[in-house]
Amino acid sequence: MLKTYFNLLRVDQWIKNSFLFVPLFFAGDLFKTTKILHLIVGFFSFSLVASAIYIINDYRDRENDRKHPTKKLRPIAAGKVSITTSFVIMTICLLAGLTLGYFLEYRFMIMLLIYLAINISYSLGLKRVAILDMVMVSSGFVIRVISGGIIAEVPLSQWLIVMVYLLSLFIVLAKRRDDVYQFTISGNLTRKSVTNYSLEYMTATLVLISGVIIVSYLMYCLSPEANIQSSYLYATSLFVISGILRYLQITIVDNKSGSPTRILYKDKFSMVNLILWVISFYIIIYTS
Repeated sequence: MLKTYFNLLRVDQWIKNSFLFVPLFFAGDLFKTTKILHLIVGFFSFSLVASAIYIINDYRDRENDRKHPTKKLRPIAAGKVSITTSFVIMTICLLAGLTLGYFLEYRFMIMLLIYLAINISYSLGLKRVAILDMVMVSSGFVIRVISGGIIAEVPLSQWLIVMVYLLSLFIVLAKRRDDVYQFTISGNLTRKSVTNYSLEYMTATLVLISGVIIVSYLMYCLSPEANIQSSYLYATSLFVISGILRYLQITIVDNKSGSPTRILYKDKFSMVNLILWVISFYIIIYTS
């Protein structure tokens, strides 16, 4: 049952909330203990609110999830957790997350409320609007980064916000392409907005966004806004380009981009590439 409740809360998805630490890492303040502790509290606060939203989405999508090859295993869709129990857990998570956010930083709690409002609007119907559905999901990562900046009291670079948004949009596009692919081969409609997309459109858009991401990252590396005293920052683009190419391969060639977190956990190339990027960036920021 513990595993079932972990799946209900989507604990494996909490890794997305590590984006709160991004501003502190890029600012070179990663070893400031007080800020780290505040961000850890913020991480759990955001994770609890996100889990509450996942439960709401799973409840509303339970019928469509039962038609999906993997989503049918989700606790609510599979009938492993009752609706009443799910709503009790959702309420506890929501109250606990917002309470933590309030005592941590009131501006952070406002960001949590904005995130909550966007996702409830998404769940109540806006997810059926093509393109807007992807924009709304991507905005969640931008909110995470802005929240991390608020908690750590770190000014945010415009390029950093742009890159985070583009990267999250890229991942969402890949996930939507998988929904379109599943609809094409099985005929099961698991998401209504899918009918407004095609594999050709999703592939072309992915390629377009991937190119913009690479250019934006290079612009960030060469921009004074990076505020990093090193002329070798551009070298880290090797890992960014490699990671994007690998993700495109998984998405377009293997047709296995349905779960971004599963790719991060299980794809060795992506995992090693990410670790090498972090190490290279760390060396440039913290040892130069």
